Amino acid sequence: MDTDNLIHMANRIGDFFQAMPDRAEALAGIADHLKKFWEPRMRRQFLAAIDAGQAGELHEIVVAAVAAHRASLQPAA
Repeated sequence: MDTDNLIHMANRIGDFFQAMPDRAEALAGIADHLKKFWEPRMRRQFLAAIDAGQAGELHEIVVAAVAAHRASLQPAA
């Protein structure tokens, strides 16, 4: 899948959860959505793009969600 498309989709998820008044709940919601609805290969590619510095357009709330919940988002090897 195209990395730009993954970033766009992640940002849309972030936009939805941004409105939540509880930031911790919003971060957990983003991570939970990515884990439940994204295939492991999508999450692997998304995390690799972040690690490679190729996710410059990623919204801050998505970056924070990934940082806070990285272990749960990492697909099994």
